[in-house]
Amino acid sequence: METFHFRAMNTDILLAAQGTPARIAEGFEKAQQFIQASEGRFSRFSEESELSGLNRSAGRPFQASPDLFSVIVLAQRFFHQTRGLFDPSILPDLRRVGYDRSMDLLRQQSAVPLFESLLAGEHPSFSEMELDETRDMILLPPGMALDLGGIAKGWIAEQAALILSEFSSACAVNAGGDMFLVGLPDGEEQWPVALEDPLQPEITLTTLKVDPGAVATSAVTKRVWKQGEKQRHHLIDPRTGEPAVTDWLSVTVIAPHAYEAEVFAKALLIGGPQESEEIARKCGARFSYLAIDHDRKIWGTQKSLESCSVASL
Repeated sequence: METFHFRAMNTDILLAAQGTPARIAEGFEKAQQFIQASEGRFSRFSEESELSGLNRSAGRPFQASPDLFSVIVLAQRFFHQTRGLFDPSILPDLRRVGYDRSMDLLRQQSAVPLFESLLAGEHPSFSEMELDETRDMILLPPGMALDLGGIAKGWIAEQAALILSEFSSACAVNAGGDMFLVGLPDGEEQWPVALEDPLQPEITLTTLKVDPGAVATSAVTKRVWKQGEKQRHHLIDPRTGEPAVTDWLSVTVIAPHAYEAEVFAKALLIGGPQESEEIARKCGARFSYLAIDHDRKIWGTQKSLESCSVASL
């Protein structure tokens, strides 16, 4: 399989495809162009992005592009399905705890300032957002600002993989742990996907065998920074407005779509074992998951555990 690496959305992107070299090269180019254009649309770190325009419009109707509107509709659905554990309106809290610039820029600093007086404040509920599906209009209530980073990244990875699939017999797109797989590599009955140790990413804890579709991993050990003397990470618990305190270090979800795998990986990681069981029960067999705790023990649904390469546990 041919591979192509580049950086976008503040993460490492891997494209992989099999087929004729000329067609694959063209597919890589088309997929990269789509990812870069989508980053320009969904990035909260660019004042020129469409998402930033939406956030500035809070209190007034906003005419959205079909792509942005589609992702917002998905976000609204998953907000309700996860009982609010997935909540794009936590952007003010992300900024308050120091995630106010891209992770690439944040990592260049030893620490960001900590203002003890800046406690989590009240802001409008994501449920107050209004959507007009006949005109692709979005109305954010005054004071609301959205971060679509995770769900947008999953959506972009899936769309890029579908573009790449037009130029290859089997392909995959991995956007910083959000992965979408199309077809099957020659000689394989399933895709092998390595599950890394969240504390030592160079170590593989197990190898999953998965069907075409999506795999996404969320971890509290990846996007981290110092705010004063406090260790911070990017997974905000909407119930507290603070980085989540959870029994798990990472959660990997296997699902039909990359955006839903990404959303549920985040929500289950924030919710921990008790919330995860309730969310999984409510959603039926829509997805399966694996979680790694602080002792590196692997938890999850029976289907996911059966997909592990037991010899490597």
